[in-house]
Amino acid sequence: MNQVITKTHHEHFGYHNGKAIFVFRLTNIHGNYIELTNYGAIVKSIVVPDKNGYRSNVVLGYPTLKGYLADRAYIGATIGRFANRIANAQFSIDDQHYQLHKNDGINNNHSGFSGFNNKVFDFVLGYDNVAFLLDTPDGEGGFPGKLKVKVVYKWTDANEFIIEYFAETDKPTPVNFTNHAYFNLSGRDETIHRHKLQIEADSMLESTPQYIPTGKIIQVSMQGFHGQALSDVMKDGGLNNFYIFNDDIPKNNPVCILSDDVSGRVMKVFTTYPGVQLYTGDFLDSADEGHNGKRYKPFDGLCLECQFYPDSPNHANFPDTILQPGRTYKHTITYAFGIKS
Repeated sequence: MNQVITKTHHEHFGYHNGKAIFVFRLTNIHGNYIELTNYGAIVKSIVVPDKNGYRSNVVLGYPTLKGYLADRAYIGATIGRFANRIANAQFSIDDQHYQLHKNDGINNNHSGFSGFNNKVFDFVLGYDNVAFLLDTPDGEGGFPGKLKVKVVYKWTDANEFIIEYFAETDKPTPVNFTNHAYFNLSGRDETIHRHKLQIEADSMLESTPQYIPTGKIIQVSMQGFHGQALSDVMKDGGLNNFYIFNDDIPKNNPVCILSDDVSGRVMKVFTTYPGVQLYTGDFLDSADEGHNGKRYKPFDGLCLECQFYPDSPNHANFPDTILQPGRTYKHTITYAFGIKS
């Protein structure tokens, strides 16, 4: 049941399938804010200052619910039950075979037509957070088990956007949540080509042209990021790579750093997940106008989707993503915003 227990600003955004949709704004002591909606547990806006103190939104989004209902790029959405691709839209647990929706050729991507991106979540508001709640039935989308989900978004006075994921199940089932925000730190109409990126990863997954892992772990080679501009690596088009974080990263160090020299903005990423899917938005083509009054086009934003390895249920050598009854799935992603020194 929806419950409002603080003075956190919220306003009506529309209806979907007879359910009310709201936009929630969390504002910190500096006047910087994030906007969220219970449709898809979506991140609608992150508004932070540049080096001159000018605030602007650094994620792609839509000004109306109509834009999100028509969206096919998962803009800002919570992704589940299983983020990324599952080969041939199938997997097995204890010799039990499960068939999923085929929504990406012969494969399943972001849980197919039953993904969280178009679900209406219940919510509870806290002082500096919103908790989005969702119960999904056994067999939905082909996945086993009833899954109880909680996604908590926090916004701190240090301009830290913290995402906490929780889940419980009554049957063994694969779980892999992430957020599909498209970042553009320029806050303008520039593409992400001049953004600089650092990823603390010496290895990555080898994948087919359909972005299905072969099972091999390879060196990042020329597709590694060590603080150079995106354009220096994106020589043959866009990137859709899964990078595996190094084991020796100090506990309090970021796993990714994204920056924009023109605005001076920097975003540091911290997570409990073992890797990140970098997607440079090369297939972006929005069905409606975004926050900037224009339709989004390729490379208007990039995703840093911290998560478990894609297609994990079909690879015994990948980290286990099967959530067991009696256990709680808990992972976090933090996007911390600041100004380059």
